[in-house]
Amino acid sequence: MTRTDLPDRRAPASDNAEPKKRRSFCQAVTRAAFRSLVCILAIGWVFFAVDNPRASADPSATVSGDQVRVVTEFVESYCRDCHNADDAVGGLDLETTPIGQASWDDATGQWSAWENIYKRVASRQMPPADAYRPDNDEYVVATQTLAGVLDGVAESKQTLTPSDSMRRLTRTEYQNSVRDLLDIEIDATRWIPKDESSHGFDNITVGELSPALMSRYLTAAEKISRIAVARPTGTPMGLTVRLPADLTQEHHLPGLPLGTRGGTNIRHTFAESGVYEIAVRLTRDRDEMVEGLYRPHDLDVLVDRHRHHRFHIQPPENGKDFTHVDTNLKVRVPITAGPHDIAVTFVSQGESLREIKRQPFDAAYNRHRHPRQQPALFEVSMVGPLNDTQSDPNKQLVAPEPTGPVDTPSRQRIFTVRPDDDSLASQVAAAETIFAKLLRHAYRREIGPDDLAVPMKFFRDAVQTTVTTSESATVSHGSNSTADDRFEFGIQRGIAAILVNPHFLFRIERPAETAGLHRVSDTELASRLSYFLYASLPDEGLLDLAASNQLSDAAVLDEQVRRMLDDPRSDSLVTNFAAQWLYLKNLDGVKPDLRRFPDFDENLRRAFRTETESLFRHIKEHGESVLGLIDSDFTYLNERLAVHYEIPGVVGSHFRRVDLSPDSNRGGLLRHGSILAVTSYSTRTSPTIRGNWVLENLVGTPPPPPPPDVPALKEKQSLTDASFRQRLAAHRENPACASCHALIDPVGFSLDHYDAVGRYRRFDADDTPVDSSGTLPDGTEVTGVKDLEASLTRHPEMFVTCLVEKMLTYALGRGLDHRDAAAVRRIVSESAQDDYRFSSIVRNIVASRPFQSRYHPPKDPS
Repeated sequence: MTRTDLPDRRAPASDNAEPKKRRSFCQAVTRAAFRSLVCILAIGWVFFAVDNPRASADPSATVSGDQVRVVTEFVESYCRDCHNADDAVGGLDLETTPIGQASWDDATGQWSAWENIYKRVASRQMPPADAYRPDNDEYVVATQTLAGVLDGVAESKQTLTPSDSMRRLTRTEYQNSVRDLLDIEIDATRWIPKDESSHGFDNITVGELSPALMSRYLTAAEKISRIAVARPTGTPMGLTVRLPADLTQEHHLPGLPLGTRGGTNIRHTFAESGVYEIAVRLTRDRDEMVEGLYRPHDLDVLVDRHRHHRFHIQPPENGKDFTHVDTNLKVRVPITAGPHDIAVTFVSQGESLREIKRQPFDAAYNRHRHPRQQPALFEVSMVGPLNDTQSDPNKQLVAPEPTGPVDTPSRQRIFTVRPDDDSLASQVAAAETIFAKLLRHAYRREIGPDDLAVPMKFFRDAVQTTVTTSESATVSHGSNSTADDRFEFGIQRGIAAILVNPHFLFRIERPAETAGLHRVSDTELASRLSYFLYASLPDEGLLDLAASNQLSDAAVLDEQVRRMLDDPRSDSLVTNFAAQWLYLKNLDGVKPDLRRFPDFDENLRRAFRTETESLFRHIKEHGESVLGLIDSDFTYLNERLAVHYEIPGVVGSHFRRVDLSPDSNRGGLLRHGSILAVTSYSTRTSPTIRGNWVLENLVGTPPPPPPPDVPALKEKQSLTDASFRQRLAAHRENPACASCHALIDPVGFSLDHYDAVGRYRRFDADDTPVDSSGTLPDGTEVTGVKDLEASLTRHPEMFVTCLVEKMLTYALGRGLDHRDAAAVRRIVSESAQDDYRFSSIVRNIVASRPFQSRYHPPKDPS
């Protein structure tokens, strides 16, 4: 068949049109017989691949003549009119090098090109909607056959995308690792900068350790080791927590006692016992007047939910001078070392002034970001421990055990043994036992004498050095240090050394001696598994199995995955993986124009995040199909979010599951305020951003970035009164924009019934009726989010493939390419047998070749 024999593919043709007589290769064989042939080929290939893992060094030898014929006929019928030697639309020429003559060497780029073709055809994005298109049966046959070809090539090549052998812990991984190593909660954001993201996740590009960053880690290690050992030193430490400016504090906030409103609860680990001063500042407006202080209010300070002090706040008599209103909002509290909840909150008065709804475009009323009807907290600071004179000049407060440490959770974790006596030999023996246990956990492997040498050197230096007057404050609360003081100070110094050691800060996989595909060791597999599911260190169970080389056993490994998914630490898949995949971490940067959306605040921002995390957590914990993320018939709401969504009957600040009626405009991810807000501008929705988000994060076929010479959307003078859809259509007049926008915009417009803060609407901001209709890349006509969801669930493998790609990227800490595609298809196929349950996807990822193997490319001979 020559190109001139083919009908015009650029115009759609109906089923009874003349060109349809020769429209497909399926007329050579009946569709049923053809599908049977493909199934036989596919089944035969599966057994061939399993029985012959290195069957052929030549990838072309694995491609059968029948497979070549099927793919070639499809390309001749539907692809070559645009992708030929003369046109090569998108830089793709399928005429010069057909699949039967393809070179699968990475240098030619043809393997990558055919994987991209497969993805575009499987997602029904190609041929384009305005071209001559195959029917569903033809799509299925072609994609199954092409997948068989590509899987055969991948099996024969025995390769994967190379990855780095050393990767620094991300800030989140560092924080979680410290938590599990020392049993203390820290806020790593106080010391460690934010990690850069690549491929959608922040665990991809981490590698280098600059001197400035190393200095940050040194500071963190000193602070953390002091908190963990919790020895009295008499050196004060401070913490200030500033509340978001747009946090509305008119009502009860989650986590605080009933009968209160506003405020904050701070979970903090105190380094040592003593008296701490807690100081409170109230929010002020631009004129330095305390907002909302029109009558007296009571403010409670609570320690571990028990009220310690109540302030009575009075407005100034003249109503103007607020200088000293919060000057004396300070209280000194005896606190023991270890973790405590410090809460500061207002006593609810029951009958508060009605909050006047902020009106859009009222510049005079909205001159303050969030005008308040009642006072609110600006910041809470804590400093201590204070010495006797600082803490209580009148000797009325008694500090809790100021001369000795409290048995905190971290001390229980660290001091598993004590010296038998005060001799140096006894102290060294105890220290070696303590460090040996910590090092095995911290370095995520079995340790040797060289590993012990570094922390033991710091320990010996600390216990043997003559303590000077200045050093005594660090070692002991008094002027004379005891042997026990020096022992614990030495342990503290050793822990600090562990926390800055490369074996803790980096995940290290030993390079293989030869090039090729190699299984990772059991120890490396344990780390891969724990940082995938926990974003933290392997626990003792994993390390024990790795040490005995049992973890690589498929049954043992699968049992561990099930166990770990039931562990609370696997919630990092919600708060870390899902938060990055779904852009929830971008919510902090969502700042809608308050003149258009005056009721948006931090409370709503937090509620958005909680709703989406709660749905993902439900799917994970209940082992349900991940398709529930798309078409869920329930959601999680508190009163604030329910009011925003106009759903009645939800009272209180706590979140709870709410079952939805069939006609509800809420449910799956595409109806969540979080997703709708992060894909909007501050003043309006963006069908382009929303459509691109869906294609990238739910379908897995993101369009290429726009050409650099194409300007952003601007209103033409003649279209200033047109609808936004018309203005965007004018933007597509640029040929450089048309092809991508044809894919993106219909998807985005299907979500246009939701405004920039996720509220359902029937009219646009200019009172134009919302038009959410469009034609998807596969030719499906949609009107609204319900039709879009139906399209996604009608071909569930597309969404699941995208999810698997995202999760595998996160699990491996590297980007994927054509060399990983066959493994992704296998994970999806095996998960389909269990209805795409979340646990099945995770287990199949862990069992996959990319997760358990590493590819070492040949050395460059030059």
